[in-house]
Amino acid sequence: MSGNVTLLSETLAKAKAEDRAALIAYLPAGFPTVDGGIEAVKAVFDGGADVVEVGLPHSDPVLDGPVIQTADDIALKGGVKIADVLRTVREAHAATGKPVLVMTYWNPIDRYGVERFTAELAEAGGAGCILPDLPVQESALWREHADKHGLATVFVVAPSSKDERLARITEAGSGFVYAASLMGVTGTRASVGAQAEDLVRRTRATTELPVCVGLGVSNAEQAREVAAFSDGVIVGSAFVQRLLDAPDQASGLAAVRALAGELAQGVRRTP
Repeated sequence: MSGNVTLLSETLAKAKAEDRAALIAYLPAGFPTVDGGIEAVKAVFDGGADVVEVGLPHSDPVLDGPVIQTADDIALKGGVKIADVLRTVREAHAATGKPVLVMTYWNPIDRYGVERFTAELAEAGGAGCILPDLPVQESALWREHADKHGLATVFVVAPSSKDERLARITEAGSGFVYAASLMGVTGTRASVGAQAEDLVRRTRATTELPVCVGLGVSNAEQAREVAAFSDGVIVGSAFVQRLLDAPDQASGLAAVRALAGELAQGVRRTP
């Protein structure tokens, strides 16, 4: 079975045709529970997200700040497995028909087996993977299997990336490019900063792929700011914080659905 890289590309192209940025949400699998995490993904889609990244909880994160680390700890203590991540992708995609990616560090895939993981992610209806710590020069094996199974390979670029390296990364990637708005870890911030706009400009000079910005966006105003110069706005910690703050599952689902609605208005760039 082939994965849904085409669905991802079509979704991002549709947003562009509507003269807006896409809204991409991030939620970790297994948080607050496996079933609760699946319902949360459905809720953000229901609220207006175009794409969802499902995080594979990891005990030694490089990119994730304290909010997502807290959620990952809850998921890991709950015994979340890669099978649960794949089930989250499967059920969320089946219920919505929308593109679902996995965001994961390399070690879990390496241990699970690249061929096995890509085949099972494609079978689950996944659209691809975001791999923040896989160096592009060491990615040939992954890309071979991802291409074979119809999965996008999304690499992360940072403000520190030189133009030559940007070109190398974007040439190897597919689906979209994840532009980290600043040097640091995930988390909500008071402002996203001018570095992000410069990074998007430099990245676009090397590729036709959509360039989507993450790290720091937490409200509609920031989403509108980033949507003005990017193809997609990625929001994670703000959704996770809503779930952490909720007194019960129903309240958490309502909170993330409402946030998705607010952000969906923001990315439409209306005053």
